Amino acid sequence: MSLLAALERRWLAPVPARRLAGARVIVGAFSLVYLARRRRMLAQGAAQDPWLYRPVGAAHLARRPLPQVAARALTDATLATGVAFTAGAAHRVTGPAYAGLLLWTLSYRNSWSMVFHTDNQMVLHATVLGLSRSADAWSIDAALRPSRNSAGATAWHYGWPLRLMRTVTACAYFVAAVAKVKGPMGWRWATGESLRRQVAADGLRKEVLGSPAAPAAYALYDQVALFRVLAVGSLAVELLAPVALVSPRLSRLWAFNAFAMHWGILALMGIRFRYQLSGAAFAPFLDLDRVVDTAARALAGRP
Repeated sequence: MSLLAALERRWLAPVPARRLAGARVIVGAFSLVYLARRRRMLAQGAAQDPWLYRPVGAAHLARRPLPQVAARALTDATLATGVAFTAGAAHRVTGPAYAGLLLWTLSYRNSWSMVFHTDNQMVLHATVLGLSRSADAWSIDAALRPSRNSAGATAWHYGWPLRLMRTVTACAYFVAAVAKVKGPMGWRWATGESLRRQVAADGLRKEVLGSPAAPAAYALYDQVALFRVLAVGSLAVELLAPVALVSPRLSRLWAFNAFAMHWGILALMGIRFRYQLSGAAFAPFLDLDRVVDTAARALAGRP
C-alpha cells in the first residue's frame, strides 16, 4: 500500500455521525457562553477612541472602526447564529455563517486590545464544524427531517473533520514548543529557569496592577527542581503533540496530559486558558457517542 493510500485510508476512515455532532454541541455551547459573557465588553471596546484601532486578522477588511451600531449588530448576529449552530438548526446556512461571524467578532475585539491567541483554536474548531456535516445527528435539522436523520450512520465525512480539528490542535502546541526552543535559551528552557522567571514576572505584574498572584507561585518559587520537572513536562507535552495524530488511544492520552497541563498553569500562574480548561478544546479527541451511551446505560441501571 502506498503512503498516499495509507494516509487516505486513515484520514477518511468512517466515524459515527453522533461523534462529530457531539463536538459541535460542546464547541458551540462553549463559544456561545464565551461570547455572551463578553457582549457588554465587546460593545464597550467598539466605543473606544478610534486611534486605538489596529486591525487584526479578519478585521483588516475594515481599515477604520465600524459605526458602533454596526459593531453591536454584528456581535448580536454572531450570538444568534451561535445558538442555531449549537442546536443544529439550518446548519448549511448557520454553520458557515457562525464560523465567519465568530472569526470577525474576535478579530475585531483583538483589534482594540492585546491579541488573545487563546481564541484561535476555538475559532478554527468552530470553522471546521461549521463547514462540515456536523448537524446530521443530535440537531434540530435531524429531528425535523427524519428521512435524513443520520444519528445511527457511520461514514467517512464524519471522520475527517474530527481529524482536522485534532491536527489544528496538535499544530498549535507543537508551534509553541518550537517557539520555546528557538528562543534565546534554546533547549536550556527545559532547565526550568525561564519558567521560574516567567512565574515571578507574571506574579509581580499582577500585584502591581492590583490583582493577587497565584498563591502557589509564592509557595513554590524556591523549588528549583520542581520547576525543572514542570518545564520538561510541559515541553514534552507540546513537542509530542503530533503523537496525538498516530492513533486514537495515543490521542486520548496526549489530550489528557495537555488538559492537566493547563490546570497546572492555572494553579501556578493563575492564567486561564478557558477553552482548554473547560475540556471543550479536547472534544475532538473523545469518542463522545460512546461516552453518551455509557452515561445513558448507567442512568438506566444497565451494565
